[in-house]
Amino acid sequence: MPKFYARRRLGFLAAFTGLIASAGLLNGPAASAALPTPVSAATARSYLASLTVATENRTGYDRDLFPHWITQSGSCNTRETVLKRDGSGVVTDSSCAATSGSWYSPYDGATWSASGDVDHLVPLAEAWDSGAGSWSTSRRQSFANDLTRPQLLAVTDNVNQAKGDQDPATWMPSRSAYHCTYVRAWVQVKYYYGLSVDSAEKSALQSRLANC
Repeated sequence: MPKFYARRRLGFLAAFTGLIASAGLLNGPAASAALPTPVSAATARSYLASLTVATENRTGYDRDLFPHWITQSGSCNTRETVLKRDGSGVVTDSSCAATSGSWYSPYDGATWSASGDVDHLVPLAEAWDSGAGSWSTSRRQSFANDLTRPQLLAVTDNVNQAKGDQDPATWMPSRSAYHCTYVRAWVQVKYYYGLSVDSAEKSALQSRLANC
């Protein structure tokens, strides 16, 4: 085959491959949040049954009592580490801040190109209400920066703001397909840290887990 035609054929294949890749990007999420896999529904139900049921108490809460976004590696803090983990094609600058990339929010199914928010799945205020008020600062820091449990993930900014400090009795992700993952993760985090649940919260979790 003449070299001219070989080059044309290779060029066509490259262009065709690019079109297929682009179509995939448009038809599906560009990236999927890499939240550590929560425990199974059966395990979550077992954990939930053992959690203490108690009235919540927010007396004395201050977000600064949970040192968050601490340095994880080099110049990267916890938030930047999660954004790199959960994104696709993430490019960072010398201070580890994301300058470009793509993120998929499992809460609402949106894909975005701005770095968005990192959500504490069990909010800091909720943790305080449930027992973290008696913790040491070191333990609160561990909770606020936990990359091992399913506690931190990149989500759409406005959805994270709408969630605020609500528990599953009053807020769930708009994507029903994520509900099972969400409640399994919620129970796992609360169980690991020995946090309590209030009665409405437990009822909501039991109802969701029954359908997992």
